[in-house]
Amino acid sequence: MNNTPQNPHTLDLLAQYRRLLPVYEKMAEMIPEKLKEFFAEAGIIVAAVEHRVKTESSLAGKLQLKGDKYHSIYDITDLVGIRVITFYNDDVDKVASVLERLFEIDWENSIDKRKAHEIDSFGYLSLHYICRIPESAYTNPEHPELNQIRFEVQMRTVLQHAWANMNHDTGYKSGVEIPKIYKRNLSRLAGMLELVDDEFSRIRQELTDYRRQVQNLVASGNLGEVPLDGDAFKSYLQIGPFDALMRQIASINQAEIQPMDLSNFLPLFKAMGFQTLGDVDKLIKDYSDAAYQIACFQIGLTDIDILSSSVAPQNLCTAYILKKGGGCLGLMWMLDTLNGPSEVNKTMAELLMEQTKDLPFMNQ
Repeated sequence: MNNTPQNPHTLDLLAQYRRLLPVYEKMAEMIPEKLKEFFAEAGIIVAAVEHRVKTESSLAGKLQLKGDKYHSIYDITDLVGIRVITFYNDDVDKVASVLERLFEIDWENSIDKRKAHEIDSFGYLSLHYICRIPESAYTNPEHPELNQIRFEVQMRTVLQHAWANMNHDTGYKSGVEIPKIYKRNLSRLAGMLELVDDEFSRIRQELTDYRRQVQNLVASGNLGEVPLDGDAFKSYLQIGPFDALMRQIASINQAEIQPMDLSNFLPLFKAMGFQTLGDVDKLIKDYSDAAYQIACFQIGLTDIDILSSSVAPQNLCTAYILKKGGGCLGLMWMLDTLNGPSEVNKTMAELLMEQTKDLPFMNQ
């Protein structure tokens, strides 16, 4: 606590602070939880939501410097502070839009420090909103002050936050003036981090654009133009490329199809030399009859009534490998790729060879 004698007005403000402290603490706990809920609903992923209530000693120091400008405790807008830390630059504006929908924004006292142009301003490029909880959103008869108290929300990226903390420790904590050469090096580093921040956002936007382009190509059927990668294969699976064959196989025993994640076939397709979705699509067109023949032999005389949806792509790959002369070793390699190396795969590969050796597709 500051030991400097305080005037009656300062003492009155501190008394008001102590009376409202339970409300401040309640707000500091409630607001971050509400924000996290709304961020989740809006699909915004943030790194952290921090909160703090200004201590009485900190407030006393502030009032000692400029207590005359505050008529009441409600004029002080940073007693409750919230900090939202995002991964990307453009998410700061998304967070801001959520705040604008939830709270009343005191635009006169809010500030966008991102508009600063000083070379060493990187760590302080936060967007600061002064907010108030509107009665239409939340009221508490026991604490009507909740709708009167303004609070501060700072929004910044992970890199901005890290830099602000590091710069504070290296530049100010010691209380010793930093030589110009070190200030210059810190400023250079700040510029590099700002570029990294911008690059992360640019790369994410380019990836988003790429995914949309892939989805459009898949939807239009131009599969030969789509490179075989994770995003493309995920979009391809959404149109159910193996569904028709799987329904045909299930009809052998009128079996129920158990949906499975088929993304583990991507490494196998790539290892088989496929480079585009068009290659996978051609596999389906060229080898569906053979895959169906294999299924007929495997389950036709059984009472199996539940089949994994992975049967269709696995039988397609089995037929492809056998027609290309891969034999038992090729089938073992396929099973190792799909399921991980195991002695069981050798037995399964030998069984597949035995099951398929006399099927029509093997002699075509």
